[in-house]
Amino acid sequence: MKQVFTDLLNNIPDYKEFLTLEELDASSKALAEKYPEVVSLFEMGRTKDKRPLLCLKIGNGSKNALMFGCPHPNEPIGTMMLEYFTENLAKNKELREELDYTWYVVKAWDADGLQLNEKWLKGPYTIYNYSRNFFRPAGFRQVDWTFPIDYKQLHFHNSIPETKAMMSLIDEIKPAFIYSLHNAGFGGVYWYISKELPELYNSMYDAAKKMNVPLNLGEPETPYCIPFAPAIYQSLGSEQEYDYIEKYSPEGTDLSNAFHVGTCSESYARQHYGSFTLLTELPYFFDKRIMDLSEGTMSRRDAVLENLKANDESNQYILETMDISKKYFSPMNPFKLALESFTESSDSEATRNMVNTNPDFAKMATIAEEFDNILMSRFYKSLSYGMLIRVNEYELEEMQRTGEVNSEKETALKKARDIAIIHHKKLTDQLESEINYEVVPIRKLVSIQLECGLLISQYVHKMNITTK
Repeated sequence: MKQVFTDLLNNIPDYKEFLTLEELDASSKALAEKYPEVVSLFEMGRTKDKRPLLCLKIGNGSKNALMFGCPHPNEPIGTMMLEYFTENLAKNKELREELDYTWYVVKAWDADGLQLNEKWLKGPYTIYNYSRNFFRPAGFRQVDWTFPIDYKQLHFHNSIPETKAMMSLIDEIKPAFIYSLHNAGFGGVYWYISKELPELYNSMYDAAKKMNVPLNLGEPETPYCIPFAPAIYQSLGSEQEYDYIEKYSPEGTDLSNAFHVGTCSESYARQHYGSFTLLTELPYFFDKRIMDLSEGTMSRRDAVLENLKANDESNQYILETMDISKKYFSPMNPFKLALESFTESSDSEATRNMVNTNPDFAKMATIAEEFDNILMSRFYKSLSYGMLIRVNEYELEEMQRTGEVNSEKETALKKARDIAIIHHKKLTDQLESEINYEVVPIRKLVSIQLECGLLISQYVHKMNITTK
């Protein structure tokens, strides 16, 4: 690795907290003012709530690169990587010339959603605090899942404003390289890439190994992931999910209304412009069991089926608790929309059919697969339990803001909220006691994300990689 890259990776600050949207925007404005010859800042569009979406343009390389943080608003690791990387791009001519890209950088794509996560951004970083203050929008309101698509019976053309703004930018700059800066909540490191690059896999693994952050060797994020190598997968679009549900659903199933989302930026840019996209998924928390490949205590099939059963039971509890107060929810309450979306089980029956017929699931589960299905899945369900509290708090806060007096409404909202508080605390207490987790320092996460971005962006440029 060239010295300019080594120096960049060695000087990452020991960040102790994540930045808010206001702090990120202020930093971008200050950077453009400090380095006007190489940095410009423009408004690429507006959010659903009319906030400005800011984009930095840095350098003047021979190819265009696009990087964006918070494609999901509960995933701010990328904002910190971009905060560090943009400053160094602006002040380091050698770095800009070595990479030879014109960089377009959106630090927080889902700006509205990031603001709804701000209560946990400054810590403490615990399962309880993260899940209690968590927000993630419904799929049809996610900035990176409402790109237009026409595929078999799937037709989606209801892109939200943030998506339209990014789509226009992609159409304008036709990026050779895109870095979509996601992160998982729990587990280990894994990647999605647009096409196989086997010559780079060991270097990608080394980026994680140097930071002592494990690979995620449990179940893949979805059962239709296509692995290129351990913890490295082919990028996902809605087409893969459609094919999976079509394959494993009962014959004659009407899929025309099974999807309420479009496709993602990777799929859109790959098909239109041959862009190569990298996703580096990183955890806030990890337990060493996520990389333990020794034999577990049950079959992989039983582990997945137990996961599905627990998920169905949790969804039933969420829906029953929402019934107490849902008549008082405003139609656009973001937590209501999210919970309604996340309790839909469009692919659970397909997954049951798949694991009951696929011989790969008859073998004994590894410790990693068992941990993923039995404990890590419950961690992710705790996030919905946190939003079940917040869906009621949202309406109570609105009543207070407007001065509305309605004792029946207030009583119902408080009753549902209090039930949700008890169940959330019970679940997170169990998780805190049963999971021996560590909190990964932000500096390490930034380092892995940055090193992988440098590695693959260089290779895409040098080898003129295209996905067309």
